[in-house]
Formats: sequence, structure tokens, C-alpha cells
Amino acid sequence: MQNPRLASRYAKSLIDLVQELNQVEAVHTDMQYLQQVMKSNPDVVSLLKSPIIKADKKQKILAAVLEGRVSTTTLSFLNLLVSKGRESALPEIATEFQRQYNVLKNISAVKITTAVALDNATLDVIKSKIASEVPQQIALETAVNADLIGGFVLETNDKLFDASILRDLKDIRQQFTKNIYVSEIR
Repeated sequence: MQNPRLASRYAKSLIDLVQELNQVEAVHTDMQYLQQVMKSNPDVVSLLKSPIIKADKKQKILAAVLEGRVSTTTLSFLNLLVSKGRESALPEIATEFQRQYNVLKNISAVKITTAVALDNATLDVIKSKIASEVPQQIALETAVNADLIGGFVLETNDKLFDASILRDLKDIRQQFTKNIYVSEIR
């Protein structure tokens, strides 16, 4: 169940709290760790969303798994989520926290998807090109999607630049299906 308003409110509250406590970087690192854990282990997400497992059990499991790996502020926040019955929204809250952190630190998130993995030299060239166009710091995320066949897809903020062969093929297919001359011949 997605609830962007809920995620935004909890993330904003956490950002405000950690700014007061001067722990922004520590909690940001914790949220990145939690995102990585939830992406790599779907059982954690299933645990958080399970209505069968009681709140006190979830708190004990999370404490056992995360104790010593995340700050006490993050652990307290997770306990709050569980006690309020909002633990199922943790993946969204962590993503929203990352977005709000980027706004706070004036960082532009850029995602580049290619058909094959890029080497470091190519990534450095891309970073320098983007840095010359964007006045903010850049957090570059890479992804591989073999369906693109070739080229790349660049996403930043709310802009998308698709220079993939897959898009070109789709455009050609659309042109052929809407070709008025072929339909008149038949």
C-alpha cells in the first residue's frame, strides 16, 4: 500500500529531528543501509508488512538485527513506526528521506540506465558532463537493462532523456502503424 503523504510526513519529521540533534549524516547512512537491506532481502519487507507478527515481536526482531549497525536515533524511529503500526511504510519513508536529504544538501540525483555496465572512465566523463550542466552536487546511480539494446536512459529530478535503441525501435514501429500511405494502398 503506497501512501506518499504518510512517507513524506514521517521523513520530514525525521529530517527535522536529526537536524536538531546534529545527526543528519549518521541517520542518512542508516537509511541507505535500510534501503539496501530491504532491496536485497524481501523477507525483511514481508516481516514489516505481516499482520500476523505482533508489534512487540517486530521490535525485538528489528532490534536484534539492527543493533550496533544503525544509530540509536534510527532504532528509536523504527520502534516508533512499529508502535504506530506504520512499519509497512518503511521502504517508502526511507526513499522519501533520501529525497528530502538531497534537497537539504542541494544534491541532484541522476540515474543512468544502459544496456551494458559502464566502466569508471566513461562514468567520470558522464559525471563531468552533467556537472557542467547542473549547478548542484551529483549523486550518480547506475543501472543495467539489457532490453535497451544500446544507448542509455538518463533520469534527473523530473526530466528523462531516452537515447536508447529500444525507444528508436518503438518510434519506428509507431510510424509504420500510423503510415497513411500504406493504408491507402490496400
